[in-house]
Amino acid sequence: MNAPHLTRRDFTVGLGGIALAFSLAPIAMTQQPPRLPGSLETNRLLSAWLAINADGTATVLTGKVELGQGILTALSQIAAEELDLPLARVTIVSGDTGRTPNEGQTAGSLSVEASGTALRFAGAEVRAILLELAAKKFGVAVDGLKVTDGTITAPDGRRVSYGELASEADLKREATGKVAPKPVAQHRLVGQSSPRVDLPAKVTGGGAFVQDLRLPGMLHGRVARPPQYGAQLETFDEAKVRAMPGVVTVLRDGSFLAVAAEREEQAIKAVEALSASAKWKAGPALPDPARLYEQLKALPTQDTVISNKDGPLLASGAKVVEATYRRPYQAHAALGPSCAMAQMRDGQLTVWTHSQGVYPLRGTIARALGMKPPSIRCIHMEGAGCYGHNGADDVAFDAALLARASNGRPVRVQWTRAEEFMWEPYGPAMTMQARGAVADGRIVDWNYDVWSQAHNMRPGDPDGINLLSSWYLADAKPPGPARQAAAPNFAGDRNAIPTYDLPRQRITHHLIKDNPLRTSALRTLGAYANVFAVESFMDELAAAAGVDPISFRLAHVTDPRERAVIEAVAKAANWKPGEKGNGVRGRGIGYSRYKTIAAYTAVIVEVEVDRATGKISVPRAWSATDAGLIISPDGLINQIEGGIIQSASWTLHEHVRFDRNGITSRDWASYPIMTMPDVPKIENVLLNRPNDRPLGAGEASQGPAVAAIANAFAAATGRRLRELPFDPARVKAALA
Repeated sequence: MNAPHLTRRDFTVGLGGIALAFSLAPIAMTQQPPRLPGSLETNRLLSAWLAINADGTATVLTGKVELGQGILTALSQIAAEELDLPLARVTIVSGDTGRTPNEGQTAGSLSVEASGTALRFAGAEVRAILLELAAKKFGVAVDGLKVTDGTITAPDGRRVSYGELASEADLKREATGKVAPKPVAQHRLVGQSSPRVDLPAKVTGGGAFVQDLRLPGMLHGRVARPPQYGAQLETFDEAKVRAMPGVVTVLRDGSFLAVAAEREEQAIKAVEALSASAKWKAGPALPDPARLYEQLKALPTQDTVISNKDGPLLASGAKVVEATYRRPYQAHAALGPSCAMAQMRDGQLTVWTHSQGVYPLRGTIARALGMKPPSIRCIHMEGAGCYGHNGADDVAFDAALLARASNGRPVRVQWTRAEEFMWEPYGPAMTMQARGAVADGRIVDWNYDVWSQAHNMRPGDPDGINLLSSWYLADAKPPGPARQAAAPNFAGDRNAIPTYDLPRQRITHHLIKDNPLRTSALRTLGAYANVFAVESFMDELAAAAGVDPISFRLAHVTDPRERAVIEAVAKAANWKPGEKGNGVRGRGIGYSRYKTIAAYTAVIVEVEVDRATGKISVPRAWSATDAGLIISPDGLINQIEGGIIQSASWTLHEHVRFDRNGITSRDWASYPIMTMPDVPKIENVLLNRPNDRPLGAGEASQGPAVAAIANAFAAATGRRLRELPFDPARVKAALA
């Protein structure tokens, strides 16, 4: 195992140390082609990834999209590094079904691992092709050539630029994966913090988001939503709305009701009139919020034992601990409500969307509209803030429906804040039950059960249409079924399997098949709740054993990289073994390896508890992360810090409110989030491992952060909070 270079702010990010061997023997027709690295495996042409232009610049193509995580900057660095081009001469195009490779969803912290690996090997091979062309032109050996900033120089001083060779470079060929990327020692760009390519328009007020898009002749669309899930439209006053100023299209299809008008304020007034006149048949009642978790557990489940280890029986005199933890429905709460533009012209549908998966969206829209996928083009544009499956895909389908009815004019559909809160898919409510035992300072038994609805109801399901408005059409297209996700990524059971060394364990996932509230992917899927439960329970077992919580964890760690991040965060925070809270202030730790295969992250937080108001504050946090080879230090820090802040907001504030009749969280007052004055001061330690492959880190800190807050509260007050969020009412009840 390579020793990490340990610094506080001096790190490196990149793709390193992937050794691949290939046979040069001819491949028989019956053999499978050799497996290629990363997303090259499913997008095998070099031209799918890179183009060398006549002016000496390069165009980088990726199916992964920018969500604010800085991924386009990191991928540009990787490609520029391998091509020996300055970053300023690289342009990146992402998420366009008419241009870019199909890489499915941008999710699961997989962009650098999958797309970055593909670009690394594609870039190395394209550079080799250009060198071979130059060697032939000069009549010299390839190993005598040098490349600087896209110019190839022969030993005698003759030069040729990439641009001059571009017309001869045939990239419409399958990648081989046999050209070795640069060794880490030669990196100039990878490992350095580069200016974010997505930020200039955002900080100057430019056209940064799909919400900013304007097309000539466009209409403004709005949808009149039902009052609750499953309600059916009976009547509405169509004539009145058609007569309103600016109205161009009034569309009813079953229980889908929408309008398009010349101006946005005209569309708003028209949809208000539609909603006021519409009569609906009520849909089914929602669960009783007071009995939510019991009702969810009583629904039909698919039960899967995801880990089972039969060690020796319980030691005599072992202390047994049991605990139940709960996580509520939580919203994405995107700062900008979802928006899309669509245009149908000459049988071709174009959709501008902030979907995280333009290819799955294209295929699902095609099935819903009875079209062929090649007649639809989905083009990604950033949305104003979202990780996970919010309303982006749904509003794209709304726009497509209205565009089809609007005689070739583009239609922009903008959801409202209330619409986003009420109709987006939520992160599922979850229940986690743990039972464990300790003897002689060690865990001797571990049983863990997690109940959860589906965490992945995105477009792309082969057996259903996961688009909101498709369920309300006259020819209704039902959603796909709840599915158990496979290892190693899992879903509701993500991170339910601890990485600690346990002699006996049984871990069961209970997938709830019904969907009383709409759910899908929220950042980390089940990992946030599972790490909250697992790491809280580790502290509870440590207390039962009478052992310091960090020492207790280290006693159950066998992976040296796990040990290194836990020790690093303890050192950064100056943790004192056995330290105690004082009734209002305390510190706690949380640790996980995201998905058990991605980045290692440990977080320590300090909390302050106002016992009179019940408010928990988090003034300080420390983190340590091992994400393998680092591409952009600043980008990695942004992800870790952003995850801690988002997790603190989820933990202290966020839960979807509803009653039997519908969703009542409709604005920031009924769904509060953390505000700027409450953001903690965060100190980061990165453990760079330049000779190890990069590990996904975009969702690595949310789980450790919630657990650290829970454990810090227990250390501060001697009381344990096991149900999220830790809002003032719950805190005061725990302290009473």
